Amino acid sequence: MLSDPLLTSRPEDGWDIPLLVWRAGTPLRAVSSGPLGGGVGVRNWVVNATVPMSYHRDDPAAHLAALADRLGLDGPGVGLLTGVDVAEVVARADTGVRAWATVGLGTPVWAAGPAHAPTQRVGTVNVVVYVPAALGDAALVNAVATATEAKCQAIWELGLPATGTPTDSVTVLCPVGDPAGGPAEPYGGPRSTWGAPLARAVRAAVRDGGAVPCVPWSDRRPG
Repeated sequence: MLSDPLLTSRPEDGWDIPLLVWRAGTPLRAVSSGPLGGGVGVRNWVVNATVPMSYHRDDPAAHLAALADRLGLDGPGVGLLTGVDVAEVVARADTGVRAWATVGLGTPVWAAGPAHAPTQRVGTVNVVVYVPAALGDAALVNAVATATEAKCQAIWELGLPATGTPTDSVTVLCPVGDPAGGPAEPYGGPRSTWGAPLARAVRAAVRDGGAVPCVPWSDRRPG
């Protein structure tokens, strides 16, 4: 089981900068495109950390690992970064699947766009999903595709001519095995047993999060 995210903060560059922390009651299987803990493996936690728009570090994995150590998080985990205020996270659930999204659409782009697109304000859509059933390898990968399709659907419904931003990330977590000893779910597509509610939950979280104009955290930080 994955906890609801805890909103906390860390001191950095003279500011108290927010971050979200999810903890797993027992280790979970995960697939993620995050800079820390990306790929497929067993993970114990997820961190989604706000960073200022002036963020220029070229070692985000090391930065996130240091944040996790400061938080006392043990074992392997997933780390994500975003320029938006993670306090604005939107949570949605459907048939046992839970999805959380922090939505920054300051740089909406088509996935297949010009080779040298003009620089715009940074935006990031980070999606974290928990599926309460063990997913096989193919289903876990398919679940990422389904979450991405649902994100694109939400962005289209918001009226933006885009599929996302250049820095979006998706993380899907599920139990390591079926508690009842059954086989892992073989499918994660949008019409599968778990892919369908996953798609609905992600679509709702991204759509509702994107309905509010995004203001980068560094533009509205206190002081």
